[in-house]
Amino acid sequence: MMKRSEEIVSQYFMFLEKHIQDVISEKVPEFLELNEIADSLAISHKHLTDTVKKETGQHPCYFYDEKIIQEAQSMLVNSSKSVAEIARIFTYDPSNFSKFFKKMTGLTPGRYRVSNKI
Repeated sequence: MMKRSEEIVSQYFMFLEKHIQDVISEKVPEFLELNEIADSLAISHKHLTDTVKKETGQHPCYFYDEKIIQEAQSMLVNSSKSVAEIARIFTYDPSNFSKFFKKMTGLTPGRYRVSNKI
């Protein structure tokens, strides 16, 4: 049987997966804030943050950002969409998306695309 803290982390990861896909497919217009995600899971923002940190060693935002980057990386490699189009899909201004992407991966989106094309 799963303990409650593990259940919360599992629910958070499942929520992130669905929510990010909903943003990409334009079912929802923008990414939710962490407090809105906590509300959706019927727990407080502090409880979500404390539980995820306790169970994983990382802040919930770490996993949110990681999942966005994974999806963006996949799109950069597997689609012909421009970096600006991909940025807009992820609800970013292209310049801010490039900064975020480089901060997370060490490469600009364009350089990532070129270095990962087969």
